[in-house]
Amino acid sequence: MATKKSPAKKSTKKASKKAAAKKSPAKKATAKKSAVKKSVAKKSTGRKYAPSAGKDVEREMKAMKKGQLKSGRSGKKVTNPKQAIAIGLSEARKEGKKVPPAPKKS
Repeated sequence: MATKKSPAKKSTKKASKKAAAKKSPAKKATAKKSAVKKSVAKKSTGRKYAPSAGKDVEREMKAMKKGQLKSGRSGKKVTNPKQAIAIGLSEARKEGKKVPPAPKKS
């Protein structure tokens, strides 16, 4: 019977550890909330694209609608609006305007 009592003592220690562990997530939750507020504040302060980059995209879209926009290598006429946007952003990057980097191909 002495061996059966020792596991009971361990379970009381585990219960006290569990109670201590339950208190710490509350502190983490408040830390997460403040981090979320900071990241929201950072996002609202700056522009992702330069206004002049938007003008480049607008120019390419107009050229596509007129049927004058050609793709780079093959010289085929561009009919897809997404491709026209990509061409406009690419030209803005070449000119050194503030535009996020192109997505990586994998």
